[in-house]
Amino acid sequence: MSRGNITRRGNSWQLKFDLSAADGKRRTRYATVRGGTYKDAQRELTKLLNSADVGTLPDPSNATLAEYLRAWLDSSHERSPKTLERYRQLAERQIIPHLGANKLQKLKPEDVKRWHTTLLGQGLAPRTVGHAHRLLKLVLGYAVRSATLTRNVASVHAAPAVEVQEIETLTAEQITAALTKLEGHMLHPIVSLALATGIRRGEICGLQWGDLDLDRAVLRVERSVEETRAGLRLKPPKTKRGRRNVSLPAATVTILRAHKVQQMELRLALGLGKADASTPVFSDIEGRLLKPLNITHAWRYFVATSGLPKVTFHALRHTHVSTLISAGVDILTISRRLGHSKASITLDVYGHLIGGADEAAAAAMDGVLK
Repeated sequence: MSRGNITRRGNSWQLKFDLSAADGKRRTRYATVRGGTYKDAQRELTKLLNSADVGTLPDPSNATLAEYLRAWLDSSHERSPKTLERYRQLAERQIIPHLGANKLQKLKPEDVKRWHTTLLGQGLAPRTVGHAHRLLKLVLGYAVRSATLTRNVASVHAAPAVEVQEIETLTAEQITAALTKLEGHMLHPIVSLALATGIRRGEICGLQWGDLDLDRAVLRVERSVEETRAGLRLKPPKTKRGRRNVSLPAATVTILRAHKVQQMELRLALGLGKADASTPVFSDIEGRLLKPLNITHAWRYFVATSGLPKVTFHALRHTHVSTLISAGVDILTISRRLGHSKASITLDVYGHLIGGADEAAAAAMDGVLK
């Protein structure tokens, strides 16, 4: 006899399944899957039943927030290891110590508001409080969709406002000074590529020689390196826009050609053999994937000893965008180079850098009206 069934409800699927209680009786549970296909609903039903079998499906009648949150994290396999690692940190450090003992069914909006005040009073940055709030909202939203809760109390009060920080960039003079001082340094081709393309640190570490066509002056972003406590792993881009071709300036092609020659000489000297299409463009001394944190640490040390402003490695991506905007490159082209899923994301982050557009619009209309 089947332990559950699936019923279509408009654009949703209602899941109904039976569980055995400690008193020997059977309890019927319900859950809802918004949108998707019948197979999506089947997968969700299977996941819920598996959680029940191993004892990680909380009883909504008496589960605490800590129990429900940890069970959700244990069953949230569709998220990347790095994301889950960050979620667990937020849960164990910011949410569970303050709200974990509350019964899930009795959690109130006022509890969430007091929680914000407590975290801020402890000196936690509003941005971190916001990250924790969004995780709580995400988990309670799942409880609502699963018919465990009737409303998401984390939706009543917004997360604390975060002061907009000015984007860090380097000037043309600082870029020239940095590249000059980096000549002969392992960071030189990495920094040159970051400035020339705006691709992310993890994407740089994930580049393979088969992704580069130096004759055509173009690279293909196919993957990035993610670093967790378990080690390094290659992962595909989050969206289809993340897979993209990025054109290379001639100066960067020259630097990459020189880097390739040096890498080949080193590999032969170490007995690693010739590189092939799957060989990392940037690697450690033994030819293995380069850790993203190694780039961060090397850049931080370079900045501290070179007299440059104390900017992060990610500032090179911002500098790339700022340079393109100053040159009049349209926002859609910039968005595609960055791998943003939508041009609106690029506008939200970098729109304030687009100066003079309103004056240009007025001048254009003035020409028409005259």
